[in-house]
Amino acid sequence: MISKQLYSLQIKTKQNFEENLTHLKNLILNCKSDSIILAPEVCLTNFCYQRMDEAAEFAKVATESLLCLSNDRTIILTMIEKYRDGFYNNLKVFHKGELLHKQSKHKLFPLGNEHLHFQSGDIGEIAPFKIDGLTCGAINCFELRFIELWQRVKGCDLIFVPAQWGKERKDNFETLTKALAITTQSFVLASGGANDTCAKGSGIISPFGDATTNDNEEIIGMLADFNAITQVRKYINIGLN
Repeated sequence: MISKQLYSLQIKTKQNFEENLTHLKNLILNCKSDSIILAPEVCLTNFCYQRMDEAAEFAKVATESLLCLSNDRTIILTMIEKYRDGFYNNLKVFHKGELLHKQSKHKLFPLGNEHLHFQSGDIGEIAPFKIDGLTCGAINCFELRFIELWQRVKGCDLIFVPAQWGKERKDNFETLTKALAITTQSFVLASGGANDTCAKGSGIISPFGDATTNDNEEIIGMLADFNAITQVRKYINIGLN
């Protein structure tokens, strides 16, 4: 196994899309090269249901910009994109100047009326992928509540959880991300929005359940030693070796 610098971004999303992208890029540039960086769900636009077409067009601009920024690092975030049958909340992984992985949000949050504005993605897209020899997976916000989706990323070394989680359910988010790490014996990189209605709760959780968090920071970083995965899976053998 290897060591890798991980960053969770915890940022507010404003109404100005360009301003959000500029702020995101500045935060990314403050992270070390050859690192893995996760930003909150739809951090460039938020759930702008009255501006969906505008958000989808802006996703094209953001994609080109983030592809360039990913030449010496890995960037993960979600953005609103449009296809013939409607809008999707797409998680995208930019790595070495290319789009390494994409998956559309499968479980839409009914309390937020996501099901009225987005199409549901194919569950088959929630599948492991590789980053620099690490087996990775991703679960998008509300999907964290579904055990059957945990099964789809079981065996991964690193699991990404971008979110815009409501502050009323902050304990749920922190409990579930920690449980995900312990249950899958994986590192979990969780990134939550920092707007007034959001829970924050961003952090990096080890396979032993140790969480590195700080609700007062925009950038939360940790050098993760992935040898911990081998150790915990050997020490507490639940069949993931």
